[in-house]
Amino acid sequence: MNPTRRLLYALLLLLGLAVPLGIASALGQPAPSVIHTAWWGLLLCLGLTALFDAWNLRRLPPPELQRRLPGNLALNRWHDVRLQVRHAQARPLHLDLFDHLPAGMEFEHLPRSLTLSHGEQAELTYRVRPEHRGLFSARRCEVRLYGPLGLWRQRRLLPLESQARVYPDFTRLHGASLMAVDSWLSRLGVSRHPRRGLGLDFHQLRDYREGDTLRQIDWKATARKRSPIAREFQDERDQQILLMLDCGRRMRSQDGTLSHFDHALNASLLLGYVALRQGDALGLYSFATEQRRFIPPAKGREQLNTLLNGVYDLAETLQPADFSRAASDVLERQKRRALVIILSNLRDEDDQELLDAVRRLSGRHRVLVASLREPIIDTLRQQPVNGFQDALNYCGTLDYLNARDRLHERLQAHGVPVLEALPHEIGPQLIGRYLAWKRGGVI
Repeated sequence: MNPTRRLLYALLLLLGLAVPLGIASALGQPAPSVIHTAWWGLLLCLGLTALFDAWNLRRLPPPELQRRLPGNLALNRWHDVRLQVRHAQARPLHLDLFDHLPAGMEFEHLPRSLTLSHGEQAELTYRVRPEHRGLFSARRCEVRLYGPLGLWRQRRLLPLESQARVYPDFTRLHGASLMAVDSWLSRLGVSRHPRRGLGLDFHQLRDYREGDTLRQIDWKATARKRSPIAREFQDERDQQILLMLDCGRRMRSQDGTLSHFDHALNASLLLGYVALRQGDALGLYSFATEQRRFIPPAKGREQLNTLLNGVYDLAETLQPADFSRAASDVLERQKRRALVIILSNLRDEDDQELLDAVRRLSGRHRVLVASLREPIIDTLRQQPVNGFQDALNYCGTLDYLNARDRLHERLQAHGVPVLEALPHEIGPQLIGRYLAWKRGGVI
C-alpha cells in the first residue's frame, strides 16, 4: 500500500505551515498557542482520515476480470485482446489496470485507468504482437485500487489464466480461394514454367481441339460419336513429398525479424499448401533437435492444420546437423518412394557426411537439397575495397562462396539437384521447382 499524491500534498502543506512556525519559535517570537493547536488538530485529522481510507481500501474486494485472448495468434502480427472489468460494490471504484503478458509479446495501450459505478461493466482493448512461436501462457493481471478518499493505493495481482498458440503467419492461406491460387502464387514471385508433354493421370473425354496430338484421340469414342474425341490428362495427384527441416545451430542466423529457421519453416508450409492443393501427400521430418518429429505424408486440407499444430513450437537449437542419422530415420519411416527436400544452410564441413546421406536417400527417393544463403555474403562481395580490412573481408567471402560452390557441384555430380536462395526467396523458388518438376514428369 502506497500513499497517493493527494496525501503527500496534504503532508507537504502541513510541513509548509510548520516551517514558519518553527522559524518564529527559533527567533524568540513564538506564534500564538491557538495556531499551534490548530496545526496539531489538522495533523490529527489528516492521520485519522488516512487511517480510515487505508482501512476501507484493505477491505475493498477486487473487481471481477475476464480476459479474451485469441487461442491462435500469428507471428509478428498485431492482435486485439479484450479485458472485461465488472464492479459489484455499492460505491464507485477507481483503478489502474495492467495485464501481465509472457516474455516475447509486445503490447500497446497498457496500462489503463477507469472508474466504475455500482454494477457497471467495462471492456478494455489492447493489442499484442508475438515475437516468437510456441505456446504462451498469461497467468495474472495487476490492478491498482484507490481508497474511497483517494489517499492510498494498493497493488493486487489477480489470477487470470489464458493460453495462446503462436503460429507462423499463414492464416491468410485458409482464406485463399481455389480460383485465385495461380494469381496468388504469381504475386509471391513463383514462376510457372510451361509444361513438357502430358500428365499421366486420365481426367476426362472432350471434343477434339486444334493443337491436340493424334495420340490424344480416343478412337472408340470418336467412332461412337462420329466426331473427334480427345482424352484429357492431368498431373499425377498421388505423389509423396517429405520435407526434412534442419533445426540445428546453422539455422539461427537472422534475416530481418526472422531467423533462417523461420524462413525455412514458412517455405515448408507454403510448399505444403501448394502441394496439398495439387492433390499430393505431404509430410515433415525435423532433425538436429532433441525431440525429432515425423509427420507422415497425407493428403487433404486437414493435413495443413496437422502440419501447423505439429511444428508451431519448433525452434532452432545449438546442436549440429547429423545428416547421416536423419537419413537413417527417414529410410526407416518413409517406405514409399517420395520427393525428399532437405532444407538447411550448407557448409563446406558437410561435404562427405552430406554426400553419404544423400546417396543413401537417393537409392529409394528423389532428393532435392535447398540451401539458404546469408544476405550479408552478397553485401560483402559487392562492397568496394578501400583498405586492408575490406580486402580481407572480400577474400574471406570469396573463399567461403567457393567452398559452398564446390559442395554444390559435388552434389550435382552425384545426380542431386541443389536449390540455393536467399531466406526470403526460398519459398517461391521451392514452389517453382516443385511445379516445374511435376509438370515435367520428373516426380
